[in-house]
Amino acid sequence: MTNPSDDSASKIILQGVHLELTAALQTTLRDKISVLLRHNPRIVRIHVRLTQEQTRGRNPLFSATGRVEISGPDLVASVEGDEAYHLIDRLVDRLDEQLSDRHGRRTDKRHTGSHDDLAAKLETPER
Repeated sequence: MTNPSDDSASKIILQGVHLELTAALQTTLRDKISVLLRHNPRIVRIHVRLTQEQTRGRNPLFSATGRVEISGPDLVASVEGDEAYHLIDRLVDRLDEQLSDRHGRRTDKRHTGSHDDLAAKLETPER
């Protein structure tokens, strides 16, 4: 039997652009992103790209982009800010919201219309 943490680790791809992903940053990213995998077992892969923009000022600008590969169109979210760890939280919140919205839409499609509506349509002849 495989360890679930090993399975979730293989589904998360991390990439740093103009930034070294330290062990602490990688651990934080994997811990936060693994929450999405627990919420939705149909996720194939999650790709996270953390970028440090080349700025002339003192404070660097970071951007984080996450892509969730799932059946149907992929879900993509991007956030920007000046603190990398705060960006991770915001990115996970956005992706979680998109997953929740998608699940709600799928549930609504399954439950649209009622038997009463169908019976009323069958009883009234159209001319």
